[in-house]
Amino acid sequence: MATWSILCDFDGTISVDDVTDVLLERFGKPGWEALEKRWRDGEISSRMCMQAQIGMLDASKAELDSAIDEIRIDPAFPAFLRAVQRRGWPLAIVSDGLDYAIRRIMARHGITDVPVLANKLMPSGSRGWMLESPHANTTCKVDSGTCKCACARREQSKTQRVLLIGDGASDFCAAGSVDFVFAKYRLNEYCRTHAIHHTSILGFAEAIELLPALAGETDDLNVAPQSLELRVDARF
Repeated sequence: MATWSILCDFDGTISVDDVTDVLLERFGKPGWEALEKRWRDGEISSRMCMQAQIGMLDASKAELDSAIDEIRIDPAFPAFLRAVQRRGWPLAIVSDGLDYAIRRIMARHGITDVPVLANKLMPSGSRGWMLESPHANTTCKVDSGTCKCACARREQSKTQRVLLIGDGASDFCAAGSVDFVFAKYRLNEYCRTHAIHHTSILGFAEAIELLPALAGETDDLNVAPQSLELRVDARF
């Protein structure tokens, strides 16, 4: 039976909406959109963009909490987490988003025992905010606030097979470093274009159904460009 360590993105993967985008659209001072464009155009790194954008939030803690409490998650994620935990597989939320928001949203759903590796949201005055990035890495190719490649390497050093679940640009680099990917949206296209071993999912209801194949109990996993079994044997 295969054993996996799972690294799961949050914004757009577990959550329905991107938390930072929601907060910036509601509380961001003028100019945060220009920073977003500079990042997308490759002029600044994602960490530089996030730090500057969070510095443009104008909201009290109560206002921030109220907005965060409106963020929905994939309704199947708690069941997916329970299914993973029954197998004894560790799962960590690895995000280039905001740790405070992730923990508050997870706690609302009774989930308090999952490690969260994300940027640290810090107050700056009564209505200002700032960002610290305790999981950044000086060797990160894209200078993310949270280096998911470094997270993947740490898990691989434990000789565990690593599964990444994600949806977008912050997952691109790590996708090529792990053993398999459950990919949504832009990450699915990226994996397909770069011949990365993955399967496409729309949400965690599908992910639950794939767990027996991931464990090696069945051979139903749709893998491109070669079988999961061959991929796993090649690494281990």
